Amino acid sequence: MLWCESAGRFTFLNRDPIFTRHRSQRLTAETLLIHPDEPEPELVDQVVASLNRGNVVALPTGTFYGLAVDPVNLRAVERIYDIKTRARHKPLSLLIAEVAQANELARHLDSAFDRLAERFWPGPLTLVVKAGSKLPLRVTANTGNLALRVPEAAIPRAIVKRLGLPITATSANLFGLPECTSADGVREQLGGKIPLIVDGGPTTRNTATTIVDLSGGGNSWMIIREGAIPTHEIALTLQH
Repeated sequence: MLWCESAGRFTFLNRDPIFTRHRSQRLTAETLLIHPDEPEPELVDQVVASLNRGNVVALPTGTFYGLAVDPVNLRAVERIYDIKTRARHKPLSLLIAEVAQANELARHLDSAFDRLAERFWPGPLTLVVKAGSKLPLRVTANTGNLALRVPEAAIPRAIVKRLGLPITATSANLFGLPECTSADGVREQLGGKIPLIVDGGPTTRNTATTIVDLSGGGNSWMIIREGAIPTHEIALTLQH
């Protein structure tokens, strides 16, 4: 994991909500400090306002820092692909605030989804399901599938609730470089490419989410990536 010290930043002795700017002229991103457990509503509103303007915002997701945009804004979605030099055929995962929101975004959710969501959400589990009609097909990379997660981190959940839409959650790192577990790490890689970094402290995990594909329907499932949740725990949950 990429960890960066705070040298070169203005530092403060308290956690009062403030903006800070890195001293290096090559970095342009502002950093907004938000309490990781009790996000300040007025600061959440600032993040939502930035997303509504079509900006890309980096924020903690519980595993790694991620890049968030309004998924309905296709220009903002394209900006993420440009920043990360990410292949266009790879869909972007989405963060939602609660399980009920998945029913608004997806279709044909079955009991396998219900069991996994009840057991592991909020948490480091991404579930791939059939997309409904609420979001543009481009968000699914034209696959017709959505990758959804309710994160453990309070900051993204608060932002999603205030925005009224899910937010993207692809990792905030450049292609070929490590994922970031701190705002400083994001600044080193992407500070010159995005306008705002939400600093919610170091992430609580340093392992990627487990991804389970449920898009086949009929309670079928397949592990796409084993991460923070072992495969045997997924299997055990679905057997009961």
